[in-house]
Amino acid sequence: MKENILEPKQEYFENKTEKIPGPEEMTEKFREFGYKEYAEAYEKVLKICQVVKETGGEALLVGGSVRDIFFNKMPKDFDLEIYKLKADEIKEIVQEFGRVSEVGKAFGVLKIFLGNGIDIDISLPRTDSKVDEGHKGFEVKTDPDMSIEDAARRRDFTMNSISADPLTGKLNDPFNGLDDIRNRVLKITDPERFQDDPLRVMRAVQFAGRFGMEIDKESLAIIQEMTLSLKELPKERILEEWKKLLIKSDKPSLGLSAGMLLGVFKELHPEFPPLRETKQEPEWHPEGDAWTHTLMSVDEAAKLCREYDLNEETAFTIMLSSLCHDLGKQSTTELMEKDGKIRITSHGHEQAGEEPTKKFLASIGVEGLTRSKVVKLVTNHLIPSAWFIDSTVRGQKISKGAFNRLAAKIHPATMRELALTAAADHRGRGPFADLENPDQLMMPENFPAGKWFIEKAREVGVEKSKPEDLIRGKDLFAFGFKNPGVLWGKIIKLSNDLRDDKNFTKDMFFQSLCGIDDEQEAVNKLESLLSED
Repeated sequence: MKENILEPKQEYFENKTEKIPGPEEMTEKFREFGYKEYAEAYEKVLKICQVVKETGGEALLVGGSVRDIFFNKMPKDFDLEIYKLKADEIKEIVQEFGRVSEVGKAFGVLKIFLGNGIDIDISLPRTDSKVDEGHKGFEVKTDPDMSIEDAARRRDFTMNSISADPLTGKLNDPFNGLDDIRNRVLKITDPERFQDDPLRVMRAVQFAGRFGMEIDKESLAIIQEMTLSLKELPKERILEEWKKLLIKSDKPSLGLSAGMLLGVFKELHPEFPPLRETKQEPEWHPEGDAWTHTLMSVDEAAKLCREYDLNEETAFTIMLSSLCHDLGKQSTTELMEKDGKIRITSHGHEQAGEEPTKKFLASIGVEGLTRSKVVKLVTNHLIPSAWFIDSTVRGQKISKGAFNRLAAKIHPATMRELALTAAADHRGRGPFADLENPDQLMMPENFPAGKWFIEKAREVGVEKSKPEDLIRGKDLFAFGFKNPGVLWGKIIKLSNDLRDDKNFTKDMFFQSLCGIDDEQEAVNKLESLLSED
């Protein structure tokens, strides 16, 4: 399937010290790894910090801006917390560096828009206290003279409670977050304040996946108790955490496993827990139950998204499709006897997965286009491998018309997206025991069905889009039909059917209607041509 894919930008570097790189070293790292725009943004961060210092304040990088460096990853967000200056003084300083938004002013936050999608968030030290149910029921108190430790206490996990002076590289780590990063332990900073926001349950899930972290026992118990509050959250907030988990994780399975352990799926997404009890035929799924297969497939999907350097929208589609592709197995799996052996089958699980997939996507607020794509990919995910086996093993011809019809059927998803979903499915299984079985051609490291499927779709011209209509309304008008309406739509559809089933060209189509100027008569003629053997 792969073709002329650009090498992705390098994102990782080594940082084994107990401070962040100094100003010159950090900007040079951004440039070295191909992030010129981030280097320019970081230079503005440094200038802001210098002006703040000269004015009598102290500006510190906080949260992910520091955390990512100690995961040896280039930071993509710049969050500054400014001490010892009042809000008006800070605003006067930062408005010299870009367009400033006061959208978060009530929370003591200003945003500087630098262009190229890069922003700098500026905040005052603050405390957040929950005063009502729901995510908006918070009382925020800012205090420029608050201690660094007290300001860090409001942050969810110790790894996010580290701050650093970008001018010197010096760290402030009052809760030993750096040790937790190095030990890959996800630990709550302040148990009492953590429980103010149920979204932090979902943040635990996505952090476990993104950074390969294990939740420590005390934190695990607290988070499990909070899952009942998840229903307070609006879909939009939950959706953002799902995107981070599925798009940003090297191994999303770690986050999904954490979500199952914490009770997130039991509380919010009941479509998934039954997969743990859904057995699969060992000949085809030696890895075990349908949940284990789903975890393996999602990890393979993440690899494919990186391998093909997919944009975020397409990657999210592939990841969701891989996550949901076997939701239909829980209702279709049964035991049957075949060749004297008891077999496990899940016939029709693709179509049976449509409703639970729709339910899950609606529960997290996935928008219409992506939702439509994912459902089409889930309900057709077995076709690439089935066609490949029919063609290469059984000698059956898969016609161009079949590819045209399938591309139209799965639209707005594409045949390329279908091949990637199928690849994740087949790579997310094994190891197989019988390598001589000709049907076991889709090994975890080798999915020839995908390459074959894409090449055939490309030959037909439907790799990345549905087929164009053989004829259009303007063609019918030019031919002599003068009554646009329902019958024109029927004629156009019949022309496509003749192209797909009878290999009709545009010229052959109009030759067949020679002498006909009535739309209904044309429909009758085309239907008769289509029914001929």
